[in-house]
Amino acid sequence: MYRGKSIEELTEQLEKKETTKEELFQQANFLAHHFQKDYNCFVTILDQVKIKDSSGPLSGIPYALKDNFSTSKILTTASSNILKDYVPVYDATVYRKLKQAGATLVGKTVLDELAMGGNGTTGHTGVVRNPWDKNRLIGGSSAGSAASVALGIVPFAIGSDTGDSVRKPAAFGGIVGYKPTYGLISRYGLFAFASSLDHVAILSRNTKDAGMVAEVLKGKDPQDMVTINSDKIHLLEGIENEIAGKKLFYLKEICGEEMKDTTTDQELKKTLDQFHQMLDKIRKQGVMIEEVSIDKSLLEAIYPAYMCISCAEATSNNANLTGISFGSRKTGKTIEEVMINTRTEGFSELIKRRFILGSYILQKENQEKLFLNACRVRRLIVEKITDLFQDYDAMISPCSGGVAPTFDSTSEKLSDRYLILENHLAIGNFGGFPSITIPYGMIDGLPIGLNITGRVKEDALVLNLANQVEKLTGMKNIYAKVGDLDV
Repeated sequence: MYRGKSIEELTEQLEKKETTKEELFQQANFLAHHFQKDYNCFVTILDQVKIKDSSGPLSGIPYALKDNFSTSKILTTASSNILKDYVPVYDATVYRKLKQAGATLVGKTVLDELAMGGNGTTGHTGVVRNPWDKNRLIGGSSAGSAASVALGIVPFAIGSDTGDSVRKPAAFGGIVGYKPTYGLISRYGLFAFASSLDHVAILSRNTKDAGMVAEVLKGKDPQDMVTINSDKIHLLEGIENEIAGKKLFYLKEICGEEMKDTTTDQELKKTLDQFHQMLDKIRKQGVMIEEVSIDKSLLEAIYPAYMCISCAEATSNNANLTGISFGSRKTGKTIEEVMINTRTEGFSELIKRRFILGSYILQKENQEKLFLNACRVRRLIVEKITDLFQDYDAMISPCSGGVAPTFDSTSEKLSDRYLILENHLAIGNFGGFPSITIPYGMIDGLPIGLNITGRVKEDALVLNLANQVEKLTGMKNIYAKVGDLDV
């Protein structure tokens, strides 16, 4: 059986000659086509690939790649109509490194248009559905990547994470989502959304697999000036170490005992009950876990600060999508008219709203009040979390207030659950902290996720903590067993 196997398990099968690289690709390709109609994971499914005779660490392992990574001679759309026919002439560093490691690309996955969104519903080829329940969101923007792993089509997929775009879909899909330290993995060839927040990130079946892929991808890249020298960062070294003696904290304002006992939101109550039960299991491993309180107004400012910064940076980064140099050009009598028509017809309403908001924020008269103030809020939040990391090894929290929402559900935008709990993962992007999501429980047959965020460059410790906690959850290597298909 191929479906649901981890990288380690598939590698072992290859080494024992129980299967071949060609068979693994054929099985992944079959599953990609089989599930495409119902779940819409892929923009492009590759039917013919050249499988290299490689001995790399990911040799023969099928994977999926978010469709905002440049792949030469392969359609790369960022799930936007303005790029619906765009075929790049160069490879992203991530794609190049995966080829060198012997991994086999199965297809390019659907995302929220230009990676701006958190629900997987705005891609130009349609909505991505949650494998655990087709009436629910998988989350975004790395929707197709998450769904392809959650369905067992591929053992790992690559996404991008700007606010929680890998970690939240991972939680809703019952899989692992790992966002490394900012600069650990090159973003060359990743279509920029918000450059100060964007991270390459990994979706996988378990923590060790995520670390294995990141070990292949990490490294200084002259094509990306923010990449760091990671020669002394060994992600898998110590992943099996005991975690007794480690100190973790959770924030009272996000997931405190008082909130658990007083909330009238039954889904949130179930989530927090399971979260605190998991904390008790971790404590029994010799880990100290304490509740910490910080200024609630700082946490309430995460979402507005994120929107100000990300929309401003997105407006600047995507100014090149005019139809002049590349992309789907619309007609017009002048160059200005061509650009206006191209951008008007090429972008969805959500994208146009974000660009208008970003342009407003960047206007000279608004920069001090909006953009720079948002940057100050970001700095205050990062400083507070960094101060806590002086005394604690990591922060632990639920990824959200419940299971994946239905497509027709609504949120109270000013509630604590929405403003704080549903958006706090952006702290990891604000500070560039390594952050990982693992499944830790089920509510009414749907998975919920736990997040661990640690100090910059201490990815190995974060992976070690996640790996050991994963063993306590009993949810390692789960996937959505849709139907009775067995491949």
